[in-house]
Amino acid sequence: MATLNEIESYLDTLIPRALSCEWDNDGMMVCEDRTVDVKKVLFTLDVTPAAITRAEELGVDLIISHHPLIFKGIKHMDGADTTSEKVIRLLRRGIAVMSFHTRLDCVKGGVNDILAADLGLTEVTPFDTEDGPVGRIGTLNTEMTLEAFCLHVKKTLGAPALHASKGKPTVRRVAVLGGAGRDYVGDAMAAGADAYLTGEANYHSLMDAAELGFSVITAGHDFTERHFFAFFENTLCKSFPEITCYRHAEENTLFHV
Repeated sequence: MATLNEIESYLDTLIPRALSCEWDNDGMMVCEDRTVDVKKVLFTLDVTPAAITRAEELGVDLIISHHPLIFKGIKHMDGADTTSEKVIRLLRRGIAVMSFHTRLDCVKGGVNDILAADLGLTEVTPFDTEDGPVGRIGTLNTEMTLEAFCLHVKKTLGAPALHASKGKPTVRRVAVLGGAGRDYVGDAMAAGADAYLTGEANYHSLMDAAELGFSVITAGHDFTERHFFAFFENTLCKSFPEITCYRHAEENTLFHV
C-alpha cells in the first residue's frame, strides 16, 4: 500500500511544480502524517464542507482537488473563517488534502487537454500566455456557425447557459482554457483561433473581442474544469490499483435560475 509521501512524490514527478504559475499555491495542503497508507482517494473540484462530509462517510484518507484548499495565508487557525474551520476538521479526521491547480492546467493530459478532447478538437497544441503554455488550441473536424458551436459546447459540458460575444460568424480553430481565462483573450486571438472558450471573462473583454472580430464563449468556471479527475484516473488510479478512487460532484452550491 502506498503512503501519502509516496503519492505526493509520484504526483510531483508527474505534474512538476515548475509548471505552476508564480502566484499559485498548490501541492500538499493538509497532512498530519506523511507515512500513513492511502487506501481511498476522493477527487473534488473544490474542498467544500459537502466534499469533506462525503470523504468522512467513505472513510477516505486523501482528498485531491483542483482548486487549492489554502490559496492565501491563514492568519488564525481558530475555526473562525471557513478555510481554517475546514483544515481543523480535516486534521481531526486524519484526512489529507492535495491540490493541483495551474500546473494541472499546463501539464500534458491535464485540464485543458481534457477540455479540448471532450469538444472533439484535433491537432491540439499549447498556446503561450504571460503565465506560460497554459491554454490549448485545436481544430474542429468541420467548420461550424458560432451558434452551432455554442450548442455543441453546452451539450458537451452540460452547462445550463453560456455567455458569448460574436466576432466571427463561423468557427474552425478553437482556443480553450478552463476556469478564469479572462486575462488570456488576447493570447488566444494571437494564437490564430476563431473563437476562445473559457470559464469566465468580464463584459468588457467580450465586447472588445467582438469588435476585433474574435468570438469568446464563457461556459462557467466549474463546467470547464469539472472533468479534471480524468487525469488522475488515467494515471494515479492505474499506477496504484490497490487504491479505491471516488469522484465527488458538488451540487446546488452554484446554480443558474
